[in-house]
Amino acid sequence: MFTGLIEELGSVEKIKRKGDSLRLTVRASLVLEDAEVGASIAVDGVCLTVTDFSSRSFSVDVVAETLKRTTLSGLKVGEKINLERAVKVGDRLGGHLVTGHIDGLGEIKEKRKQRDALTLKVGVSQELTKYLIPRGSIAVDGISLTVVEENQDDFTVAIIPHTAGVTTLGFKPVGSYVNVEIDSLSKYVEKLMNPQDLKKGGITTDFLTRRGFE
Repeated sequence: MFTGLIEELGSVEKIKRKGDSLRLTVRASLVLEDAEVGASIAVDGVCLTVTDFSSRSFSVDVVAETLKRTTLSGLKVGEKINLERAVKVGDRLGGHLVTGHIDGLGEIKEKRKQRDALTLKVGVSQELTKYLIPRGSIAVDGISLTVVEENQDDFTVAIIPHTAGVTTLGFKPVGSYVNVEIDSLSKYVEKLMNPQDLKKGGITTDFLTRRGFE
């Protein structure tokens, strides 16, 4: 589990293809302070397991399914990436709970400077936007952000100068793809709201009464 607060920008040092998967070696410093084999590190929001490390880098294996669903398949040597270690029990939770399991890809459709903030409009599928609400949480490339506005096929987030300066969203251009993770709470709510009941007539007085609402 992660918080969505990026600890440092790493860089891709080596990419070794192995059939449908690959081994990624990442140059880093801060996230290596307590590194160990088996530890979890979020790379651009994707939860990966450390398989090897040195004083200046760590390696992770990325399987075919992860490559298919995330931006990691398009990484190049020298490219900057967002890094965050798994949260420790007792740590402050400054962002929101992020699992590192990507729900889909988004495309940066618009990037505007507004006063002190950087505003991004990200295009995504309607399968993702149905979970979004204004002022709700979302993770973009592993960064915990707040939804400013949501539409049928995109959403907007505002990024403060600090976040723009210490993450990849500060320099990623329009047209770039990003990893998007929806707040898990919204998916749990959907699961609990029995879809079969909803199909029979939506949220009615009877529907709410049978679930304990008076």
